[in-house]
Amino acid sequence: MKRGPRKAFLKILAANLIQKEKISTTEARAKEIKSVVERLITYGKRQDLAALRILIQKLPKAAAYKLYHEIAPRYLDRKGGYTRIVKIAKRRVHDASKMVIIEFV
Repeated sequence: MKRGPRKAFLKILAANLIQKEKISTTEARAKEIKSVVERLITYGKRQDLAALRILIQKLPKAAAYKLYHEIAPRYLDRKGGYTRIVKIAKRRVHDASKMVIIEFV
């Protein structure tokens, strides 16, 4: 996968996780998105205008505002590890990929 489509896909997945706060996806996708979302939360914890502008640049506007105003303030006293990956027994039907649930702690 080329870099542009990959970045766009991760941006969409990250925005979905931020909006819904819990999504079901494949194990590989969850591991990839975990580092992206945790970095974005670290930006949001700074709670300054520059951080908000970085979030708006990297996410859709609604997701950026939700992350900045609702999600990041929850983790001000936490050093890291904002997301949790929980494996589920059910595999995806058409290719038997391992499925997981990724959520905020």
